[in-house]
Amino acid sequence: MSQEALSQEALSQEDVSREDMAEPVVNAAVVYYSATGTVFALAKAAAAAAEKAGAEVRLRKVRELAPAEAVASSEGWAAHAAATQYVVEASLEDLEWADVLLFGTPTRYGNPTAQMRQFIDTTGPLWARGLLVDKIVSSFTASSTTHGGQESTILAMNNTFYHWGAIIVPPGYADPVQFRSGNPYGTSHTSDNGTIPPGDVQLEAMAFQARRTVEVATAFLRGRLP
Repeated sequence: MSQEALSQEALSQEDVSREDMAEPVVNAAVVYYSATGTVFALAKAAAAAAEKAGAEVRLRKVRELAPAEAVASSEGWAAHAAATQYVVEASLEDLEWADVLLFGTPTRYGNPTAQMRQFIDTTGPLWARGLLVDKIVSSFTASSTTHGGQESTILAMNNTFYHWGAIIVPPGYADPVQFRSGNPYGTSHTSDNGTIPPGDVQLEAMAFQARRTVEVATAFLRGRLP
């Protein structure tokens, strides 16, 4: 075989090798609860960034547990519920489908909301079958006041992920925006009872966190390819 033929064969083998090394497609579910829209704004930013990073994305809200009269008693709560009727409610199938899980919840006394906890408490059947092991997970939050339990809420979410055997990806200080947002645990925002929406820094931090989580999942799935 001539040198030219050998070169062509080597190039063909390299092309096949490149095809075999194609990036795996990451499925990402952004699962959130939001009463007045603050966490919803962060969730939308996370979903957009994950999609831009190449993931297939599902944006899902957890079911509202408060009675209709309680929701109607708050103008902001009622308006947000009406504006997001189109968002599909999260299901266990969404968690099983996803490689990446990004959870967003407001703080309630330094913990996730009852709505988010109730949804998580339904995951027992998936946990029992080992279907949540090695999910790549990260979480974000918001509170009404400064020091209103943002870090403890994310840490409380992480307690669930340990039991699942999931892989937690914090944003850390892995990007310059983190030195401006200031929370290495996960993106957070102080909303003053929902009157201050997330600003550019918080949305940029959320986008970075989602992108980083997808990138880690991509590397993990690539490493598992035969």
